[in-house]
Amino acid sequence: MKNKAITDRNEDFAKWYTDVVKAAKLAEYSNVKGCIVFEPNGYALWEKMQSVLDKMFKQTGHQNVYMPLFIPESLLKKEGELIEGFAPECAWVTQGGKNNLEERMAVRPTSETLFSDYYSLKVKSYRDLPKLYNQWCNVVRWEKETRPFLRTREFLWQEGHTIHETEKEAIEETLRMLNIYKKFFEEYLAIPVITGRKTEKEKFAGAEFTYTVEALMYNGVALQSGTSHYFGQKFSKAYDIKFLNRNNEWEYVYQTSWGVTTRMIGGLIMVHSDENGLVLPPKIAPRQVVIVPIGNDENILNFANEILNKLNDADITAFIDNSEKSPGFKFAEYEVNGIPVRIEIGKRDYDNGIITFARRDTREKITEDINCDVVKVVKDLLNDIQNNLYNRALARRNELTYECKDLKEIEKIMNSKPGFVKAMWCGEEECELKMKEIRGTKSRCILENEKPIDDKCVVCGKPAKHLVVWGIQY
Repeated sequence: MKNKAITDRNEDFAKWYTDVVKAAKLAEYSNVKGCIVFEPNGYALWEKMQSVLDKMFKQTGHQNVYMPLFIPESLLKKEGELIEGFAPECAWVTQGGKNNLEERMAVRPTSETLFSDYYSLKVKSYRDLPKLYNQWCNVVRWEKETRPFLRTREFLWQEGHTIHETEKEAIEETLRMLNIYKKFFEEYLAIPVITGRKTEKEKFAGAEFTYTVEALMYNGVALQSGTSHYFGQKFSKAYDIKFLNRNNEWEYVYQTSWGVTTRMIGGLIMVHSDENGLVLPPKIAPRQVVIVPIGNDENILNFANEILNKLNDADITAFIDNSEKSPGFKFAEYEVNGIPVRIEIGKRDYDNGIITFARRDTREKITEDINCDVVKVVKDLLNDIQNNLYNRALARRNELTYECKDLKEIEKIMNSKPGFVKAMWCGEEECELKMKEIRGTKSRCILENEKPIDDKCVVCGKPAKHLVVWGIQY
């Protein structure tokens, strides 16, 4: 039986998404327009993502810092492309207390300017480089249309900002962080992704080039899930970040920036979840196992605690629910919350020497001997669930990935069963804009290491320069 509070995702995907967010108690709408309240379940997911990524960053030599929330307008304007790109989304502070400010300040939409200003004070010599910094913070962008996790006016993210002695080092950093994101999405979130370079039109404002992580949601809509930018010396020249190089000559540093946001939670929902609620890959689930003893039999409660201790000792995040709620209510609650494994211990099963394991991804129930190696059984289940979710998502993405040589074929796909479309492109912005007329289809990324489909632009028929993945986006 499906959860009655959740719409069928094949009937109304947008409503289904909102239903899952609310039923799993991930977030609630607030009276601050365009902003959400992160409920404990939703914030626990962000904390788990944060802890995994933070470890990965630190293993590659990055350190955390924190920059101010406000950016003076004069500082923001030093790099023209950035302010032009973010001007429509900036929120401005013009008054402090009862007094008007001498200069208005932006509530940070991103922190390139703050990091650049800081680096200009701290770097004097090549011996001071590289600086590999990251910050976990909130940012504000005044979005017109909002949706929980996917697009809100205030959101949480991490933004890495690094400076380097050489162009080669900075480009290597840009690609290294892209690959860290790819590893995180595929190995932890169980989401297969495509990585590639953004077109000039779609790159980050102020970047020399941008690399992106693109994921496909269950409904065939693309989600830009993370980006890594190479700035070259654009910001270092604008903010005067110079150092004495190894030849004792002044030179500008080479700079990068990279980030992911809480929209990863939205992606996780839209790739894996179903009509019964949230489905979580075990590696990212804040709580991996729930133990539900049925009844108040002392032997059963003692046995439940034995299992709990064994699992926790094996670094499996488990907990017991011995509340007064009915077993059926508990089963439904943990199903909608996406707990990967549920262990049920009832008196009849206990007396018959068996224990029941329920897996969230397939909703299958498995019985084992009561004296089984419970740690091994659970570890095997968690691994199998993780792999199954990735393989299921990969199969769905492959089903919705198309190769096209004809514009009418793309139009038919996007209007019936959308997904990733691989097609050749001449490199002209006019053809990008023409593609956008098909339900807002945009270039997702340029595939740099794949074999061309043919030698003609799918839009104009002129000689093609790039193989591009196209898609409708969130």
